[in-house]
Amino acid sequence: MTYDEALEKLSKIVSSLETGEALSMEEYKQKAKEAQQLIAFCREQLTGVENDFRQILNTQES
Repeated sequence: MTYDEALEKLSKIVSSLETGEALSMEEYKQKAKEAQQLIAFCREQLTGVENDFRQILNTQES
């Protein structure tokens, strides 16, 4: 999965929750768990990119 795909899935989950569609407690829990996993994945991706940029900048300063 790519960052963009994860972000799109997360956006769809948030939209479905914002519309107030009726969900069972189990469906709500599943969506919340999936959203949590997608957020963690996106954070990992962003941290990796940030680290890559830091390495590039540190290499250029040397």
